[in-house]
Amino acid sequence: MTRRELREHCFKMLFCADFYPAEETKQQLDRYFEAPEEDEATPEGEIQILHQVDMEEKDQAYLTGKAGGALEKLAELDARINQVAEGWKTRRMGKVELTILRLALYEILYDAEIPQKVAINEAVELAKKFGGDDSPSFINGVLAKLVRDDAGPQEDKASDGASV
Repeated sequence: MTRRELREHCFKMLFCADFYPAEETKQQLDRYFEAPEEDEATPEGEIQILHQVDMEEKDQAYLTGKAGGALEKLAELDARINQVAEGWKTRRMGKVELTILRLALYEILYDAEIPQKVAINEAVELAKKFGGDDSPSFINGVLAKLVRDDAGPQEDKASDGASV
């Protein structure tokens, strides 16, 4: 499974978990892998898979660890987002955009294997797929500000090709 596919599954897991009380989070993450396959017909009559969780155990473990890690850091992630999202505190954001921001910020702060520019670009791609028309620019703007603020007087960490 590609990193992009894993990231999309992680986004879905975090999105779903946000609708349940914190004490049910672990159960909901585990239930994600029991969900049935979902598909729909395109206007051309082709079948498009919307959701399929048939994956290797190592991928399931990776996703559970990453989603669980992000959920453990939720308060910190939200506080950092609130610091830079002028006029758009997390309680007012759409669930899709908030989940994308949380996942990307978690990757930026805690996943050394993922460069900042990749986390930002992939977040923008998730926003294009799952968000509204303005979602990609909103996500890009908030993440660019977070990265710039973290860089402080140093060289801008996002200047090496990220969508900023």
